Amino acid sequence: MKRAFLYADPAAHSLSPRMHAAAFRFAGLDATYDAVRVPAADLPGAIAALRAPDVLGANLSLPHKAAALPHLDALTPAARAIGAVNTVIHADGTLTGDNTDAPGLLAALRDAHAPAGGVSVVLGAGGAARAAVWALRAEGRDVLILNRTLDNARALARDLGGTAVTREDVPWLDITLIVNASSAGLGDPDATPLPDPPALARGALVYDMVYKPRDTRLMRDARARGARTANGLGMLAHQARLAFTAWTGADVPAHVFLNALEDA
Repeated sequence: MKRAFLYADPAAHSLSPRMHAAAFRFAGLDATYDAVRVPAADLPGAIAALRAPDVLGANLSLPHKAAALPHLDALTPAARAIGAVNTVIHADGTLTGDNTDAPGLLAALRDAHAPAGGVSVVLGAGGAARAAVWALRAEGRDVLILNRTLDNARALARDLGGTAVTREDVPWLDITLIVNASSAGLGDPDATPLPDPPALARGALVYDMVYKPRDTRLMRDARARGARTANGLGMLAHQARLAFTAWTGADVPAHVFLNALEDA
């Protein structure tokens, strides 16, 4: 039996075990996926344990996506550019770090029919925001980075491109896409990273990476301004699908992962 893991702190809330269990069943593979709480101090040992012959790899979530980099043997170009890893792939004792958050976000935006043109705003400046900025710029989008701490937004812009802005700098009527890559709203239906959002371009999409709750205050406020909205379940499913394929070589349809999330 093969094994795969999620390393995070906390980890018990994760829906990833449901998705991967469904994918293993669909692919007919004898394997398990467990969410494991790994405190920061225990990360080096936990990563070393992934070299066991029966381990496929692991997903990494907060607070490990950047901290894991020195403990891996290789990085994909995306992981190296973004500076964060959410997927570790084990092959013959070698551990390779990848970032499936970026292509997972793009796939979710395609599912949500995100407008192709105009200007995009990324809310946040942490690991998820790095993946979002890298992905959107790889598609040729103009990206503005809006963060509570402007210096952090400037640092992200220096690393990956885009423009750090204050709220007053944003040409809101030109904005066709907002991606919330901050944790604001996670577990709190009344919290929002953008109080009183202004009117946006016609047909604009507000994509909230938060999926608990499924309908965040940011989404509700955006709809009240006439924008379309989507939550982070699509990105969660697509990044999991890409990680699963990297571990197993099996191409399991996205709906298997999405259905597992809906069942949850």
